[in-house]
Amino acid sequence: MQQILYQPAEELLYEQDIFRTAINGLFYVKHTTNRDERGFFSELARMPEIEKVIGHPFPVKQINQSRSSTGVVRGIHSEDWNKYATVTNGKCFCALVDLRPESPTFGKKEYFMLGFDREALDGSLFIPARIGNSMCVMEGPMDYLYFVDKLYQNRDEKDDQVISLFDPDLQIPWPIPKERMIISNRDKNAITLRSRFPEKF
Repeated sequence: MQQILYQPAEELLYEQDIFRTAINGLFYVKHTTNRDERGFFSELARMPEIEKVIGHPFPVKQINQSRSSTGVVRGIHSEDWNKYATVTNGKCFCALVDLRPESPTFGKKEYFMLGFDREALDGSLFIPARIGNSMCVMEGPMDYLYFVDKLYQNRDEKDDQVISLFDPDLQIPWPIPKERMIISNRDKNAITLRSRFPEKF
């Protein structure tokens, strides 16, 4: 598993603490964290630097938080909004997929372990609109905090997509067996990438 997980190598550094990935527009942002006997203080984001890297404003309209138990798997979901996501408690395996048919990195994947132990990265993800996002909770409760640039109530539901967690073309290497996963009916019944975009295969 360690070999496939994203690592913020020096050659991927784009700006201070902001790293490129294999997916166009997806960035990993390393946190600046100071620890002492009281606990820690962490800078989760400096928006002027984020906006400089992505090349456009990121006006946060809504802040959401989800809590998931160990074994919960969510995804693969995409919406037509930009998202800045952080794990604030627990640990999860995140699989991201480029679902934009016009993108030069369509179908590309990146895997992250985010959270609070030695195996996990202490950082956030800037996730562009229409990138598929999924997560598998390794240590719960896992709290997932995300900032978006559109209101949920104002979004166009036609832009929401759900792709199968077990898509045979994607072959995501989930770190827990399928029979131990806690999955919603919506995600269980999701279609494959090939079914959604047959012209790309």
